[in-house]
Amino acid sequence: MDFYIIIPAYNEEAHLEQTLRSLANQHLLPKKIVVVDDGSTDNTYTIASSLSEEYPFISAVRNTAEAANRPGSKVVEAFYKGLDSLDDNYDILCKFDADLIFPADYTTQVAKIFRQNPDCGIAGGFCYIEKQGNWVLENLTNKDHIRGALKAYRKACYEQIGGLKKAMGWDTVDELLAKYHNWQVITEERLHVKHLKPTGHSYSGKAARKQGNAFKKMRYGFFLTVIATAKLALKKKSLSYFFGTITGYLNTKGDYMVSTEEGKFIRKYRWKAIKSKIFGNA
Repeated sequence: MDFYIIIPAYNEEAHLEQTLRSLANQHLLPKKIVVVDDGSTDNTYTIASSLSEEYPFISAVRNTAEAANRPGSKVVEAFYKGLDSLDDNYDILCKFDADLIFPADYTTQVAKIFRQNPDCGIAGGFCYIEKQGNWVLENLTNKDHIRGALKAYRKACYEQIGGLKKAMGWDTVDELLAKYHNWQVITEERLHVKHLKPTGHSYSGKAARKQGNAFKKMRYGFFLTVIATAKLALKKKSLSYFFGTITGYLNTKGDYMVSTEEGKFIRKYRWKAIKSKIFGNA
């Protein structure tokens, strides 16, 4: 299978080389890797350019979009900048972060998942962070969800879901839309990816409001949003995050990421998952 990998990167000079070398040392080499320097003020672009001379399948492009922090949408805009530099002769399209170290068999195992299951639309492993000399699971999401840091899409699935949404929540709605179109999302617990820069737990009020905005645009509905927000606020141990997210939800009007029918499916799917956790599968 031919892998195309797009890596949006902003001020990642401390980690980018390790990420790229881990991908350049894969048993199943990616056909193309493009690093998108998203307005960095450090040596991110220089590092990517230098490695592109060493590895011909690596390239670097610059995204001149404003460097203001736009959670979710900014990274997707950078992703599309990278995609514009590529052809469409791929089997698997990946969006990876620039602060990861992949095991040498990562692409081999992901390709195996896609080959063995033709209904698999999105696949990936798990992020691990270093704590007191040990690498432990970065437990931020359910184990049936693939982090936005290491998404791998089958071409047909990526096209059917309409690509990635330029909004916060893109890495949730992609999986929901894949399931709407009868694709499976498969995680592989044996694939441990080292996350060199752990995800922060402190978010600005603006980010919280954007999360509420995302729930509205995904047509969650108010009560489902309250439950999802409460869960996130508990993980972040932040009551202000809860109120910021609800405020963002209530102040968002229209401009949905999904259709009415897709929204109906998403609500039904989410409520079924909640009931399953409460009452079991019986």
